[in-house]
Amino acid sequence: MRDHEPAPHRPGRRLTTRETAELLGVKPETVYAYVSRGLLSSRREPGGRASTFEAKEVEALARRNRREAAAGPAAGTDLSVRTRITLIEQDRYFFRGVDAVELATRHSYEEVAEWLWTARLTPGVTFSAPAPTVGVACRAVKALSEHASPMDRLRVAAIAAAAEDPLRFDLSDEAVLNTARILIPTLVAALPPVRHDHKDDGPLAHRLWGRLSGRPADAASLRVLDTALALLADHDLAASTLAVRVAASARAHAYAAVSAGLGVLEGPLHGAASGNAHRMLLDVLDQGTAVPVIADELRAGRRIPGLGHRLYAGEDPRARVLFGLLEQVPGAESALLAARDIVATTARHTPLHANVDLALAVFTASSGMPATAGETIFAVARTAGWIAHALEEYGERPLRMRPVGNYVGPRPPQPLPE
Repeated sequence: MRDHEPAPHRPGRRLTTRETAELLGVKPETVYAYVSRGLLSSRREPGGRASTFEAKEVEALARRNRREAAAGPAAGTDLSVRTRITLIEQDRYFFRGVDAVELATRHSYEEVAEWLWTARLTPGVTFSAPAPTVGVACRAVKALSEHASPMDRLRVAAIAAAAEDPLRFDLSDEAVLNTARILIPTLVAALPPVRHDHKDDGPLAHRLWGRLSGRPADAASLRVLDTALALLADHDLAASTLAVRVAASARAHAYAAVSAGLGVLEGPLHGAASGNAHRMLLDVLDQGTAVPVIADELRAGRRIPGLGHRLYAGEDPRARVLFGLLEQVPGAESALLAARDIVATTARHTPLHANVDLALAVFTASSGMPATAGETIFAVARTAGWIAHALEEYGERPLRMRPVGNYVGPRPPQPLPE
């Protein structure tokens, strides 16, 4: 028997938490994380306070973990990660088995976030941050250059909030959830307000509006913003979410994991895509037709932003919902017509459906927001999903997100360079 494997246990005897942790090679708190995620079942014996575990179930999980540790991903294959958070199939997507579109249209962003984190709905929940945390984040953001982008400000705000939190290294579910409920409103509060009469209370969408648009908020627009946040809260293992899980696998704290996601999100092929769609939409509105704008994009060798999605053969369900809500927004008609013109013009060459980036562009352009607003909405929204994935990853074997490099360089030994 290998030294690192505990001795087998007598048939029928249940294991203590300490024995279970030793068999799995994890800390006791990780054992309870396995229970909360359905990987293990526990039971309290009559008259006892401690939890016990079935030996066969624990040993089966230990064998599975050992197999995964030994079998690095084969060269040329995709990295596969077990998750209970989001499923995408047949042009629909689901949060913990529930249709994400129905959740987003019936519940607020904060309620959807709580569902992603805990699998429980908390009607009327709102997130707030303590004044000292918000103050530190705002001061750090104000120290940036006036040319700093919203993503620069969000990253700095996350780092400042982490430095203010002495408990950030506590990776228990309760501590990470407390971090999430503070971090998200801190990110919003750290963005400089556009309106002087902005509100820093109430639903998060209301607070975010005054930091994106100088126009008064109407009910229809606020509903679009809140629904967009909820729809964008997670989307399986997008590039930024994978970065978050890698950080969490190394047991980086939640602020650091979110910072990893924010760094990847800024790429032009990820969160920044809506900004490109926003600028294209303004060009179409300025010229009155999509034909020359699309021609210029194709002549420059660029793909048309806001169209197509690798996970949806048909219509992006997020775009469908937002376009429907935008029809109720005062002043959005021209931008909606321009978006339809873009889709129709492109369809002459390649039949592609509008995706969520084009829907966000219609919203931001018709609401007097800058081109960066869509990326800001995306980042704030996706922080909820990143936290959900970090929580899930903290319950897995540490450092499992370690693919094997496929070395293709010169074979050693090579002579030392002159």
